[in-house]
Amino acid sequence: MLELQQLHVCQGQNNFCFDAILPTEKCTALVGASGAGKTTLLNTLAGFVTPTSGKLLWQGQDLVSQLPAQRPFTSLFQEHNLFAHLDLFTNVGLGIDPGLRLTENQRQAVEEALMQVGLAGMGKRLPGSLSGGQRQRGALARALVRRQPWLLLDEPFSALDPGLRREMIDLVADLQERNKLSLVLVSHDPEEALQLASEVIFIAEGGVYWQGQGRDFLQQQSEPIARYLGHMASL
Repeated sequence: MLELQQLHVCQGQNNFCFDAILPTEKCTALVGASGAGKTTLLNTLAGFVTPTSGKLLWQGQDLVSQLPAQRPFTSLFQEHNLFAHLDLFTNVGLGIDPGLRLTENQRQAVEEALMQVGLAGMGKRLPGSLSGGQRQRGALARALVRRQPWLLLDEPFSALDPGLRREMIDLVADLQERNKLSLVLVSHDPEEALQLASEVIFIAEGGVYWQGQGRDFLQQQSEPIARYLGHMASL
């Protein structure tokens, strides 16, 4: 499990305190209103934001002082961040070695990742020749070759149309099971998040307001959650 112990984070005028336990080999959804701190929490896990105090414990080690590249996380963002001038194989290979000094085994790992995300045989294509869904699949392949146990997803499918979002959710669920990944998913749509997540953390009032099973979240009656779910239902 990943344990957040009183992680205090300051972002501009906002102060947050995150205290939670995230299970391994499951998907935990971070939901809450805009500005509640969902992405701040995800960036704190990844090491892009440094807390002023607290601990982030993984396998008995505090990760707070570690650089992003030293942490057991890979991030997948809404923007796929593929380099337009590099072909898909090269973009994925950057996940293994930024200098692209790949061994034969590593090259095979890139091909395997492309196959897993449904892009076999497309390694020579440039990102501009791919659809939005294919580019996001390529970014997912790059995340897979890093072989980190945790995958952090910051609304990675929100720019896709509903059919492609459903397709990508199914793909990520399959990859999670096959690769025994632990996922943390930021989403603005709790019903969509629950298609993938078994655990929910609701962020409100500067921290973790509620944590529990996904099947229980939509039944919560506390005022902040009810207000949030009511707002979502009206969209």
